[in-house]
Amino acid sequence: MDDLRTTLLTLSPDERRDFGGFIQRQRRKTAGRLDSRLYELLVQAKPLTSAQLIAKLYPDEPNAVAYYALRKRLMRHLTDYLLLRQRHLDTTATATVRGHLTLAQYLFETGIPRLAWNTLRKAEKLGRESEQYEPLNAVYNLQIQYAGSPHAVPLDEILPRYRLNKKAADEEERANIADSLLRQRLRDSRARGRAAVPVDAILQNILTEFDLQEAFARSPSLLSRLMSIARSAMLVRRDFASFAAFIERCYNLMERRHGFAPAQRGHQLKLLYMLAHALYRSRRFAESVAYLEKGKAIMTATPGRQFSEFGPRFTFLLAANYAFLHRNAESIILLETTLRNASVLSLTDDLTVRLQLTFHYFAEGQFAKANHTLLSLARTDHWLEQHLGLEWMLNRNIGEMLIQVELDNSELALGRLRAIERTIRELFPAVPANADTATEATAVGGPYHPVLAYLGLVRELLENPTTPQAGHFINRVTHLPPFISQEREDLQVLSFYAWLRARTLGRPYYEVLLELAAT
Repeated sequence: MDDLRTTLLTLSPDERRDFGGFIQRQRRKTAGRLDSRLYELLVQAKPLTSAQLIAKLYPDEPNAVAYYALRKRLMRHLTDYLLLRQRHLDTTATATVRGHLTLAQYLFETGIPRLAWNTLRKAEKLGRESEQYEPLNAVYNLQIQYAGSPHAVPLDEILPRYRLNKKAADEEERANIADSLLRQRLRDSRARGRAAVPVDAILQNILTEFDLQEAFARSPSLLSRLMSIARSAMLVRRDFASFAAFIERCYNLMERRHGFAPAQRGHQLKLLYMLAHALYRSRRFAESVAYLEKGKAIMTATPGRQFSEFGPRFTFLLAANYAFLHRNAESIILLETTLRNASVLSLTDDLTVRLQLTFHYFAEGQFAKANHTLLSLARTDHWLEQHLGLEWMLNRNIGEMLIQVELDNSELALGRLRAIERTIRELFPAVPANADTATEATAVGGPYHPVLAYLGLVRELLENPTTPQAGHFINRVTHLPPFISQEREDLQVLSFYAWLRARTLGRPYYEVLLELAAT
């Protein structure tokens, strides 16, 4: 794989054209023409080997040394182009503060201290308003360095602000480390699925270690980091109702007491998304939509690429909420529109929108469309488990199984069912009780034992189509509480149960799903 080609292909058509012009402006006679020629060869549809590239660039006398030097020069051009492009597109407070700082340094070096100090005051004001602790620290250091200037702020005023900023910067750094550390310790749990982990103990130990217990609600940036830590714990524990109440209280308190400055919109959007997601998982769909619409209004009022990561996430969650508010057709339109603009989606987002769209098509009874969309994921079970987690992979496979049932492909459905059972049994074999270690016995499937019970009922339905009308079968389906444990259960899992429940009742699946979600 050619890493340089791969990187160049990430540019949009407009960016490729701009980059080509950028090379033209940088080039030097023959060497410059070869820069442009190599770029054109690398971005063409058919990839070329190194030998082919060398032959095209140096037809008279192949020169591998010159070729690799040319690649390095092209990579430097790309780096310079991306740096200039980023500075042009980055309208955030951080970029502005750093820009003022660079200008002040230049003015000091060229002997214009009065203007340099005016620029530093602007940088400090913006940095403090937007809580840009790291660049603000550099501003204070430059102020201290030139405190002897007649235009300077008195040193005894600079130092207290410097120390206060250092303390805030240190707290933010500790929160960042704690967030990463918690995510790392929970990553194995996510890969294993629902295996029990001492989440509360891990979270409390990390917060104590980094002295963050009382740090909530001091600043939007710190609040968003700490909410991220708490949310990581909730995703494993699935206590979304408690987290929703907690983050809603923190968010409203921050908004009421301090508000969110324009430079803090990114932190506000992150908080709004976490809050809306927790409300969705707690089945408070209308409230979730209200917060999502608030976030989308912020993004609309502040156009630019700095919030591009939030756009797809807000759209996916909005579509999921609509499905439980009798607006599933709107969900489909939202997701289809997003998929048509797939060039702006990351790989994970692209796979997510396809899987989600599958469920919405299924709810509308469009099973062929659901099947086609699911096939477009084009990823193996192993890849999905390694990159997106066990539950993501299982949700995909159970969804595929139910689609095949609806398409009357019973054998294909049974084949997928057996594969799911085999995966769960291999990952979570039965564990006998051990008196020496005081370990209780664990049933086969471990935390996924209820899923095996569910699959057993689906197997009976497939092997005997008259089963759903049997009284004993209806009773077993009705009393499958571990599979739908109220707020703590995934709504995708609820949708799987709703399908089985609808089969026993002889009613439309989507109608039953909405009833179950409302209980």
